[in-house]
Formats: sequence, C-alpha cells, structure tokens
Amino acid sequence: MNEQYSPTGFKVLPNVVKHLLIINVLMYLATVTLQRFGIDLSDLLGLHYFRSSNFYIYQIITYMFMHANFGHLFFNMFALWMFGNTLENLWGSQRFLLFYMVCGIGAALCQELVQYIQIQSYGIDEETMELVVAKGAELLQSGHNWSDSTLAKINLIVNVPTVGASGAVYGLLLAFGMMFPDSRIYLYFLFPIKAKWFVIGYAVVELFLGFQGADNVAHFAHLGGMLFGLLLILHWRKTGLNGPDFHIKEWFQDLKNRVGKDRMRYTKYEEIRNEVPRNDGDYNSQRAQRERNMDAILDKVAKSGYDSLTSEEKEYLFKNSK
Repeated sequence: MNEQYSPTGFKVLPNVVKHLLIINVLMYLATVTLQRFGIDLSDLLGLHYFRSSNFYIYQIITYMFMHANFGHLFFNMFALWMFGNTLENLWGSQRFLLFYMVCGIGAALCQELVQYIQIQSYGIDEETMELVVAKGAELLQSGHNWSDSTLAKINLIVNVPTVGASGAVYGLLLAFGMMFPDSRIYLYFLFPIKAKWFVIGYAVVELFLGFQGADNVAHFAHLGGMLFGLLLILHWRKTGLNGPDFHIKEWFQDLKNRVGKDRMRYTKYEEIRNEVPRNDGDYNSQRAQRERNMDAILDKVAKSGYDSLTSEEKEYLFKNSK
C-alpha cells in the first residue's frame, strides 16, 4: 500500500479500539454475573454449528464479544490494543472497524465450514444431530465404532459454541505484519522477531495445530480471520482505497460500480456471442431479420419522423446503420 505511518496525532487508545475493549469487558462481566442466575450467555451468543437447533444467524457477530474465561479475555484484548491502536491510527476508524468485523465474520464462516466437513466425514444426519444436541454424543456409540476422542470431537462441534475475538485479532496481526513487516515483535516479551516472520510462523503453527485437532481451540477460525484480512488488504491495494479518509459508504459504492461494470461486460459478451452465426443458414436468417427490422424502423421514420422512434429503436438503428 501507499500508506505512510506518522506519529502526528497518534492516539494511544483510539475510538474504535477503546469501544471494542469496553464492549468485550462488559460482555464478560455480564456473562459471569448472569451465570449466577442460571443464564448461560455464552450459549446464547456464542457461535454454534449452523445445523444445530441452537444456531442463530446473529451469532456470527455476537460470538466475537464472548470469552471463555478471564485469561482468554485478557490476551485477546491485549492483542487488540497492541496491534489495533497502530492500525486504527494508520487507517482511520471506519476502515479499521470494517476490517475488524470482516475478519471476525470471516473467521466464523471458516469455522463453520471446517465443522461441516468434519461432521460430514462422520456421516451424521439431521436426526442424529438433534440427538447429540439433546443428550450428548455418548448415545451414538451404540450404532458406531467410534473412539472416545472422536465422540469428544463430535460433542464439541455440536454442543460447545465457539467464543472469542481471536479470529478478528489474528486478522489484525496479519495486517500489522503486512503494514510494518520489518518492525520488531518481542516473543514472550524477551525475544525480538520481525513482524513478517512472526505472522508467518504463527500461521504455520495454527495450521499444524488445526490438523492435529488435539485441543479445543478453534485454530481454523484464527486462520480464517487471517485469510479474510489478507483478501481485504489485497482488495484495497488493487482499488486504491488506502488512505485514512476511507469511508464505508464510499467502499460499498465502489463495489457496486465494479459489479455493475462486470455485469455490463458479461451482457455485452452475451450479445456478441448470440449474434455470431453458427452456420450459413443462421447467418442468412439473422441478416434477413435485421433487414426486416431496419425496413420497419425506416418506414416509421418516413411516416412519423425520427422523434417518433423509441429509445430501443433509435439504438437499433444507430448500431445497424454503421
């Protein structure tokens, strides 16, 4: 990108980062408080597998603001502040917020896709799915020769929601590494490493742990956040929407214009393709039809004048008279 980072006007706690920190802390306090009254906020707002009866579409957003415990919250919020404050100062609030949300939603979509692939590999149908939701994966053992670890994975996918801002935070880590590739990040606060190598190393570790599947961490959600962050940054590079004066409305308008241009190009291609005769008979038939259409339009002009033509007739006359 053509962005230049400047400390002028730098805010240690810019607006979006500040409000994200506040919302996440408040949601964690609400979760802990409501647990005492028998209300599981993580189950309501965490991201469930999309084929489960506990899934609701709003969860692809709300899950980002839920955390399993204080340590989970602390490290995510620390990373949000460490990478987010620099990126928001560089990009501006609107662009930073859009990036954060896209990475978080992208992480959710990748997590759902991976879970779907896993469930398909186990051959679980809708009826069995509801049985797992109602009474747990142990009931499946009677009809299948699955190991305890497989049963645990099925139960985890179906009954345990994904929570946390990690997917969005990993997107911020990816962005920081792309914006400041040679800056130093201190591993365990002791060992300096360039940001670009830190990002690559983290991605490789997450990919390895994801395929290992030995823990309850949503590694593919982390990778999904990085992937969607990469795609969005590459899109911004291509379109030139790089500056801190970025506006979400402007970005959507640019997308709309690009889609419109692509549709026009496709329509034009279809028109040309449809006009190409496949043999001599088609050619002669098309030519005769054009001549009849032209004669009808010219007769109308002779009788009622050029202004009596419709816009489609004028366009047809202009195109074919050339």
